Amino acid sequence: MITICLLRHGETAYNAEGNKYCGRTDIPLTEKGIAQANRMHELLKDFQFDAVFSSPLQRAKTTAEIASGRKEDVIVDERLIEVNFGEWEGKTSDEFIADDPNSWFNWLSDPSAFHAGNTGETGQQVLERLNSFYDELLDKYDGKTVLVVGHNGVNRLFMSNQLGMPLKNYRKIVQENSALTLITLDKHKGFNLLKLNA
Repeated sequence: MITICLLRHGETAYNAEGNKYCGRTDIPLTEKGIAQANRMHELLKDFQFDAVFSSPLQRAKTTAEIASGRKEDVIVDERLIEVNFGEWEGKTSDEFIADDPNSWFNWLSDPSAFHAGNTGETGQQVLERLNSFYDELLDKYDGKTVLVVGHNGVNRLFMSNQLGMPLKNYRKIVQENSALTLITLDKHKGFNLLKLNA
């Protein structure tokens, strides 16, 4: 079994400005986002991490560095990068739904099959890279505790799939900025959600 502290990065300007879809856009944390990461550092101070992993995007990497207190030890993994939201990136949902309501309807009805923002990833493509990451993590760190810092989209898609939910319901899971989700993965017993948004 592996114990995973799974974080979403701290606040960015896109989060603060009407929750614009950030996707692969590489923007930094706000001052509030840095404060959130520092709060997480205090919350996690009793954990002894055997490894710290992060998405390559700076909002996640900075959160991982601050939260873990181990800037030099953060392992960047491309498989943790946020969903490619295609034409939706940089827009709020109100804006892109007004432009193209069908693509949003398609994504909500079956994200596993439809491309986000027409030109982005499908949910199935996202899950394939995430499952590859977590399977490898379980092989290498069985019996260990790790910190993983990702993004709202990828974290929710992963958790909903692990919980056996239809992927179209992934948005029913809310993961707040720089809040702790505590999970375990086991080769025999599977996935357990211990805490959400601590």
